[in-house]
Amino acid sequence: MMMQGIRKAGQSLIGKLIIAVMFGFLIISFAVWGIGDIFRGYGRNAVAVVGKTEIGLEQLRTAYQNEVQQLTRQQRRPISPELARALGLDQRVLSRLVTDATLDQTASKLGLAVSDETVRNSLFNDPNLKNAAGQFDPNRFNELLRAMGLNEQGFVREQRAVTMRQELAEMVVGAVTAPAALQELGHRLRHEKREIAYITLPDSAAGEIAAPAEDALRKYFDERKAAFRAPEYRTANLLVLTAANLADPAKVSEADARARYEQIKTQRFGSAERRIVQQIGFPSVEEAKAAKARIDAGETFEAVGASRNIAEADLTLGTFTRDGLFDPAVRDAAFALAPGAVSEPVQGGFGIVLLRVPTIEPARLKSFDEVADEVRRDVATSRAAEQMTDLHDKIEDQRASAKPLPEIAKEFGLALRSFGPVDSSLGKADGTQETALPGGDTTQQAIFRTDIGVDNEAVRLPNNGGYVWYDVSKIDPPRERNFDEVKAEVEKQWHADEVATRLSARAREIVQKLDAGEKLDAIAFAQGFAFEDATLGRQDQSDTLPRNVVSLVFGTPSGKAGSAAAANAGRVVFQVKTATVSPYIRTAEEAENFVRLLTSSISEDILAQYVGKLQNDLGVQVNQAALRNATGGQN
Repeated sequence: MMMQGIRKAGQSLIGKLIIAVMFGFLIISFAVWGIGDIFRGYGRNAVAVVGKTEIGLEQLRTAYQNEVQQLTRQQRRPISPELARALGLDQRVLSRLVTDATLDQTASKLGLAVSDETVRNSLFNDPNLKNAAGQFDPNRFNELLRAMGLNEQGFVREQRAVTMRQELAEMVVGAVTAPAALQELGHRLRHEKREIAYITLPDSAAGEIAAPAEDALRKYFDERKAAFRAPEYRTANLLVLTAANLADPAKVSEADARARYEQIKTQRFGSAERRIVQQIGFPSVEEAKAAKARIDAGETFEAVGASRNIAEADLTLGTFTRDGLFDPAVRDAAFALAPGAVSEPVQGGFGIVLLRVPTIEPARLKSFDEVADEVRRDVATSRAAEQMTDLHDKIEDQRASAKPLPEIAKEFGLALRSFGPVDSSLGKADGTQETALPGGDTTQQAIFRTDIGVDNEAVRLPNNGGYVWYDVSKIDPPRERNFDEVKAEVEKQWHADEVATRLSARAREIVQKLDAGEKLDAIAFAQGFAFEDATLGRQDQSDTLPRNVVSLVFGTPSGKAGSAAAANAGRVVFQVKTATVSPYIRTAEEAENFVRLLTSSISEDILAQYVGKLQNDLGVQVNQAALRNATGGQN
């Protein structure tokens, strides 16, 4: 099935090129990792050697740059070398080239070849290269060549190689299909339902727990010292430069504020007219006219609607501004009506209707006095944004002269934020949390990557929102804490563990009773627990029955019981009443789609193992220094 899909995709040029890329991704898990870095006796410009084939530095550099450019177009933003390496693009490209070289050598060894006629036919039959008349379009072909950076000879060479790799893959997995037993197992995993009864044991079910003796608590602490170790804490200063903290609305004159109000009043402070629109639909203009005549004669709009079996509540379409009604005919008619009036028959996009507008909310514009403070802030913020670049440069000059942040803040009249000691998640030693930092995780992580005395580059806030300078003033390294420091925390954890142990023991007793034939509802009633029923799919979960409970439910035989820790507190005890699965119908569309996916997955696994064996036989060596050179990494 997989190879039928590959064969179909390979009937177009672009499809074949995608297949070539696919084979590279297919074995990325092992095509590079584990390859030896013993690289002697080959050209200095070779990045890798696969058997007798060298992958040159320029070849890999070109492929890598193409990959980066493609990702740049997809993300619509520049991709830095650091980000590209973090995403693994260098290893991905190398993996693809190593795979191509492996398959090419194997195809050559097996005597596989692709004729010029095959390549020509694929070219002329590719629907992406045909014009409106269904004929091959040379202009489209030339555009494709330019996009790929190839001439015609290079393109034919690539097509020939791609086709050979495709044929080789088809030889290996062309007849693979998912076994029926595996299909049925997959169906059960996706569609099995389990009906359960359950109770939740709250923490209070553990009973009264006496405070532990100090020697017992000390022993508990000694056995778990690592859990109570103090993390690294840091103290830092932040200098934040944003338009909002530079803005001074008091310096905005009334004349400037009024001028800005006039510019933005309609968009910012105006509300358009809104109308409640009601309608009655009719099958013909004649019936609509007859109904309109009855209304004109004194019959109510509601009565006419009732005669059309339309409940009064269903007469109302909703409340709309003029732009909110997308049907032009209905919009024009509704906004031409006086309050309470009924329209003539209107031919709308969905039929003939009579319209009524019972209520009109007139358009409103807030006065300057109502929004004066907001407008002043708006003007002040706009002016501050224009000053930010100049002030940023001045602050950077001061940073370059090694002036401390507190002095810079004082010089420019900016607020300095000092905080800490905090850990890497901004937690304090007393258990409270530091408020979020400007720049969020970016600033937070930067503070824990730097050191005392380092001239750190400012964090740039999103959407040109400003800058954050930071200096670490103190670092308290991780350390072992003594018992007296964490006694309260130790006792809290000891109590939580004791509760969990007691609940687990009590749940185990209930499970034994259920497996012996007792009824869960009777146990729940006798012990004062709420009894619940539920029908679950394997992927279902809730606050009461989280993922760990559902997984255990589906691992428990029908008729048996089990227990698991609840999401927040307590423990769930359940009994599986039934386990059912709908019949597996191979011809159903969903089943066909699943079989295709399953077959594709099996084929990919087999092909990956095959290519891995070929690489072991041929031998693959990588020059890591050349790889870093080709992809712009550091040597």
